[in-house]
Amino acid sequence: MTTRRLPDPRLIPLVFGPVIGVLAVLETRLDDGFGAAATATWVTGVLLAAGVVLAAWAPLAGAVAAAVCLPLSVVVFDGPGMGGAGMIGLIGVVAWVGRREPPRRSAVALGVAAVSFTVVSIAAGGSAWELFFVPAVLLPGWSMGLLARRSGERALRLAELAAALDAEREANAQAAVAQERTRIAREVHDAVAHSVSVMTLQLGGLRRLLADRPAEQEVVAGLERLGRQTVEEMRGLVGILRERVDGGETAPVPSLERVEELVGDVRAAGLPVRLDVAADLPRLPPVLDLTAYRVLQEALTNVLRHAGAAPTTVVLGREGQALLLEVRNDPASGSAPAGRPAGGAAGGGHGLVGMRERLAMVQGTLRTGPEPDGGFAVRARFPLPRTWERTTA
Repeated sequence: MTTRRLPDPRLIPLVFGPVIGVLAVLETRLDDGFGAAATATWVTGVLLAAGVVLAAWAPLAGAVAAAVCLPLSVVVFDGPGMGGAGMIGLIGVVAWVGRREPPRRSAVALGVAAVSFTVVSIAAGGSAWELFFVPAVLLPGWSMGLLARRSGERALRLAELAAALDAEREANAQAAVAQERTRIAREVHDAVAHSVSVMTLQLGGLRRLLADRPAEQEVVAGLERLGRQTVEEMRGLVGILRERVDGGETAPVPSLERVEELVGDVRAAGLPVRLDVAADLPRLPPVLDLTAYRVLQEALTNVLRHAGAAPTTVVLGREGQALLLEVRNDPASGSAPAGRPAGGAAGGGHGLVGMRERLAMVQGTLRTGPEPDGGFAVRARFPLPRTWERTTA
């Protein structure tokens, strides 16, 4: 939701003041009743307009300056006072100071304006009616200013309350998400992972019973390995879902930021891996980051399974608006190509199928195949959202 920016409220006296000055001059030019006092009257109106402009920065000082224009006109210019335009300006500046200053301070401006206007009017030959007329004219303007001030304060409090409610609603939503993630993680850990672990143990027992039947034993052994991998994947998923519980630390989230750890684990398993990461590698969206990590993990696992200790190179780079991932093994060791399932053709096996499925979810592409030198390469391309870097810069 966008918020419309309101103009600076000081524009009110900055515009109102010059308008009063112009009206004061026009009044004396168009009304012949002023006679010889015309000059004193319009000069008083212009000075009052200057006080209105001053009130844009110093409301109380500007209102007082405007209020003393009437006695100044009588004493200095020997004039009759201010005309109708000056009276309008005085009402407006009293309303302005009521809007901008606390009631006690703005009441000072009201009092100065009322007293100076009344006293000078009576001293110039006015009647006692001025004692009632002047307050009756100025008081409504001041009251309108107070009303506008209170309305602004109420709007500010409502905006602060709305912001607090939005923050509370967001916090409640995040808490609900965290609770749901924890619940899902608990279910996956306690139900699914436990069941798969039990099945894996049972497959291990079955494999030992098939010692005299090597073909069946190999199939069961493969299922047993798949079960263990599934349990590990579920533990990783639980780590992603589970947030801090009882002060414990969250399990590390799979991310290319931890690619050194992943490569280090593979090296510790006996595979010589060279890692080449481009310097301009962007920060990735979470889903894409997890997908790229899993694809790299599966590719390195395939190398370990099918290429033994063949020297392998991992390249992470960027091409335009895409992340490039390449895993390439050196066939010098005479082992089977990386990524090629044991005893199968290149491109078969569940590992490559799983990688393709992961890439399809992020609109990526996967190319696998033998290299001219006899090696094997897995190349994945992950398109980056065009708005991602602008929103995270």
